[in-house]
Amino acid sequence: MVKSAYTVYLLSLVLGLTTSLRTPIDDGPSPARTPAQEQATFQLEPGLTIQLVAAEPMVQDPVAMTFDADGRLWVVEMRGFMPTIDGEGENKPVGRVSVLEDTNADGQMDRSTVYLDSLIMPRALALVPGGVLIAENGALWLTQDQNGDLKADRNGGSAKTLIDKDYAGSALPEHAGNGLWRSLDNHYYNAKSRFRYQLVNGYWQRDSTEFRGQWGLSHDDKGRLFYNYNWSQLHADLVPPNYLNRNKHHTATTGIDQGLTIDRQVYPIRPNPAVNRGYIPGTLDTAGRLLEFTAACSPFVYRGTALPAAYAGNVFVCEPAGNLVKRNVLAENGPLVAAQDPHPGREFLASTDERFRPVSLTEGPDGALYIADIYRGLIQHGAYITPYLKEQTLARKLVQPTNRGRIWRVVPQGWKAPKKPKLTTASQSELVGYLASPDGWYRDMAQGLLIDRNDKTAGPALTVLAQTGIQPLARFHALWTLNGLNLNRPDVLLRLAADPDPLVQTTAIRLLEPFAQTDQSVRVKLGQMLTKQAPNATAEHALQLALSAQVLDANVAQPLLMTLARRYGASPLMRDAVMSSLQNQEYALLQRILAAPDWQTKTPASEIFVEMLTTAIVRKHQPDELTALLTRLDNNSGTLTWQQRAVVAGLATGASMGKFAPVLLTTSPRILTQPGLIEPSRRAAVAGLFTWPGHAADQQVMAKANSLGADDQKLFATGRQLYLSTCSGCHGTDGRGMARFAPPLIGSDWVLGDGKRLALILLHGMEGPVDVAGKVYNSPDILPVMPAHSTLDDAAITAILTYIRNEWGNQAGPIGKRVVGTTRVTSQGRIVPWTANELNKYVK
Repeated sequence: MVKSAYTVYLLSLVLGLTTSLRTPIDDGPSPARTPAQEQATFQLEPGLTIQLVAAEPMVQDPVAMTFDADGRLWVVEMRGFMPTIDGEGENKPVGRVSVLEDTNADGQMDRSTVYLDSLIMPRALALVPGGVLIAENGALWLTQDQNGDLKADRNGGSAKTLIDKDYAGSALPEHAGNGLWRSLDNHYYNAKSRFRYQLVNGYWQRDSTEFRGQWGLSHDDKGRLFYNYNWSQLHADLVPPNYLNRNKHHTATTGIDQGLTIDRQVYPIRPNPAVNRGYIPGTLDTAGRLLEFTAACSPFVYRGTALPAAYAGNVFVCEPAGNLVKRNVLAENGPLVAAQDPHPGREFLASTDERFRPVSLTEGPDGALYIADIYRGLIQHGAYITPYLKEQTLARKLVQPTNRGRIWRVVPQGWKAPKKPKLTTASQSELVGYLASPDGWYRDMAQGLLIDRNDKTAGPALTVLAQTGIQPLARFHALWTLNGLNLNRPDVLLRLAADPDPLVQTTAIRLLEPFAQTDQSVRVKLGQMLTKQAPNATAEHALQLALSAQVLDANVAQPLLMTLARRYGASPLMRDAVMSSLQNQEYALLQRILAAPDWQTKTPASEIFVEMLTTAIVRKHQPDELTALLTRLDNNSGTLTWQQRAVVAGLATGASMGKFAPVLLTTSPRILTQPGLIEPSRRAAVAGLFTWPGHAADQQVMAKANSLGADDQKLFATGRQLYLSTCSGCHGTDGRGMARFAPPLIGSDWVLGDGKRLALILLHGMEGPVDVAGKVYNSPDILPVMPAHSTLDDAAITAILTYIRNEWGNQAGPIGKRVVGTTRVTSQGRIVPWTANELNKYVK
């Protein structure tokens, strides 16, 4: 990204691109304000007010924060961040973790205790049994306060015990692990990381998980993880962690890292010229204000009670480059989630102070929304500063002062803080009671404390709550608390697996999995229950059935998964869930499907699923299965059924995913030697999997299948899978288009022509009319607008473009690795779909 940003800058100079600002630095210096002066610059939604909680010198450069069980605020202070324009001195041990207290209950912190100092670029913390986890200097450390003075005790010569030397993964703040977020499944998750952690029998264990986000993460009431990227404000997991990566023969394209909105617009109330790419047209409007997210971070699901009810479950996202915090309202449709700005044109919180830099959000025990404001002019790390931003920063005196910072809280006007109980002294029964609190902070804290105390005598009360509690969320937390204490019982879970509340029901099913894996009796009962539930299951319920089917016996799981795939197969998420439960059973299920009467009718969903199964079979690469598949394709009719065509497509896609040892055949297969049965590109790809007398697979050059090299073949195969989940619903699995949905991609100049133009279509969408191969398509013959796919990352879009440009006889070659990324940057500010005329003018 360092080279990419600088390359884009140089390209802008070469092409004569200029920002829409009146002059690059006409705003002049941006002086630092006192907290009182800054407070006067805020614009909030009506009925709310913002209050100062703490400010420098009590707190400096806050980047992460969390409240403990007694209402004290722990703050990570990255005091070494960018002390100069070149970042000199960044590696000095000047960071610290402080504990802030409000001793007189007036709403402002009046005592600060330095828990641990002399830290190099600390970035995250978590309060854990017996101490505090701190991410610092690239590693993860355990620290302890054994005498209760809120200061880390020294163990010999050090106050830190190493837990994981590779925690961060990078020395650069923007691209290193962070978070240490304790989720409801009792693991600690991280952004910009594939690691999660759990305390097991007194030892910290690291586990692998899916990669998530860039800076900050949180969860909602159902435990779904939310995160984002600087360019895409809101992503989430629609399924629990580590389900969709279980099948090594299948790569899921949905469910994890799901973009919830394509809305990138922001509405600052002051000019924002000091952004890294302010020189690129479309980054700033004519008044110099940021048009879209460029530094989105720290998405936080508000689960408190202090703000009005309309804010419950909303997700707030920081945009420090635009001096604002955005509000998103969530809407659920079965297992799917979407987000929208409730009032476009006005942000939840914005400031006219250029140094207001919100970087972290949390909820307090008072139910208020807390905001960490690193308060500085320069927030871009030195590794990525463009010459434009460097000039802006120096000319407008934005580097200094550093080591300031404020903590704010947002509350209703006229609000009075409730008395905050000290939960560390709460009894066991009181903590169980807090699991029914309407406030998410109390439910989470109570669950954590009960588990951390490891008091098994809480089991009976928790079991009663799980079964008979009035509030579904209380029962949900009770189940996960029992899980953390290893006190769940299969008999209780089996009863709850038929519970009328969907959250309790799906949670019980999920928690039954480890029991079913080791206990045949539980496995049989669970299989009978899930089989009975499947025909009438809602989409959300069916999703959990598909995920949990893996623990059932194959003769039970396979019919169940067939039922779910048939009923909900139009959902890419359901297809991925079914595939995740099928490792090493793909061929067996395909045999069932090919013979099943209710699978003989062709639908787009059934066609895709048969292809997915076949691709997984290729990746498994068991010779007997591949030979049997080829035999199934052999016929004398001269044509292929839809099932056989789907199998061929899956074989070709799988063959493009890597190098496989060829499978030896004793005779030449008619399907691969008879002209006209399979299009040449797919025939060459499939033939590369086999060898027979007169045909040596290792002499086949995959480039014969199309014009792609070996690396691009893999990209092509990835693109096919992404295409099936993202594009085939409108353009068809065969690229021929679909009436009332979308035009064909075969032979389309929009596909075969300029790669940048094609990237623009996927990034921002397109509206008709559109001419494809001499035929004009427009509504109602097709949908009026093709939606944007901007939440997909550059690699995913590149794969899709490479695929559609080189499939179905298209021979346009690969898309350059940097085309999508550069196009995304240079087309910033585009908020509506393109028209054909606009696209043609844009790329000239």
